[in-house]
Amino acid sequence: MRLPQARLDQVLDRFREIEARMGAATDGTEIVRLSKEHAELKPVAEAVQAIQKVLAEKPELEAMAADPDPDISELARDELERLEDSLPEMERAVALLLAPRDKDENASAILEVRAGTGGDEAALFAGDLFRMYQRYAASQGWRVEVDSVSEGEMGGYKEIIASITGDGVFGRLKFESGVHRVQRVPETEAQGRIHTSAATVAVLPEAEDVDIVINDADLRIDTYRSSGAGGQHVNKTDSAVRITHLPTGVVVTSSEKSQHENRRKAMANLKARLYDMQRQALDDARSDARKSQVGSGDRSERIRTYNFPQGRVTDHRINLTLYNLAKVMEGEALDDVIKPLIAEDQAARLAALEDEFS
Repeated sequence: MRLPQARLDQVLDRFREIEARMGAATDGTEIVRLSKEHAELKPVAEAVQAIQKVLAEKPELEAMAADPDPDISELARDELERLEDSLPEMERAVALLLAPRDKDENASAILEVRAGTGGDEAALFAGDLFRMYQRYAASQGWRVEVDSVSEGEMGGYKEIIASITGDGVFGRLKFESGVHRVQRVPETEAQGRIHTSAATVAVLPEAEDVDIVINDADLRIDTYRSSGAGGQHVNKTDSAVRITHLPTGVVVTSSEKSQHENRRKAMANLKARLYDMQRQALDDARSDARKSQVGSGDRSERIRTYNFPQGRVTDHRINLTLYNLAKVMEGEALDDVIKPLIAEDQAARLAALEDEFS
């Protein structure tokens, strides 16, 4: 994809302007904002500069390729061929960086998994899904902290909420939001019949302090004693925290052992939910931001089916079917599902960029 030179020059001009303003800025909020934009523009600017370097080398190599010395001309032709081969991929990389993208791509995330229809089996499946994401996060070098949990009577979770911290978590997991359906024979099924149950997954970008401002007067904070399945892990003190955001009615909880840590986690969860509400409102207002079903973010949509008898996992949004269910559930092969979804999204973003320049 050939990008207009004026657009490439615009990127470099803006990057240099940001660098100059960062050197002169004294206001803390302004420095944070400029630093964030600088971090976003730097890979684009470096990729543009790499293309410019290749284009600048071509005339010299073309002249050397016409040299009467066969050794020099052959070396020049080989190098020229290498540059010509690399240029389209370099331009595609820049196009992807310039294409409309989610500004929260690199953010950490809040992961929420809830049992849906299917009773105890749905709670067990929710537990399996959370374990899948835990193992996948570990393979990516991300940190997972459980914020709140409600266990199922037969195991698994009625609901579990966790913070996943790391670079690019939201961009990697955002397409996991939706209804996940499982077809398998429950351990409690004496007749060996296949049951269908479901769990819902929500992945919210973790909001930074500059994204969401919450007034203390808008909050009601309650402490209570968390409940559990019994044993030594049940809290004996009122350390669990429930925060209600009065203007929206959003309620968040955290029920670990430390009340101070619970307040921190609950506030982070609240910010993520309020920020997500803002994102959803903007997406609804911009219908063109929902060009592809992959990026719709509709959490009531059935996105994936896990069929255990056939060892099959199907993502319904891109008609992808794989027969490595066991490895997907271990988190080992989850990228086999995630990468095609990201590729589909990238294709849609490149198409939008082509429309912009056509």
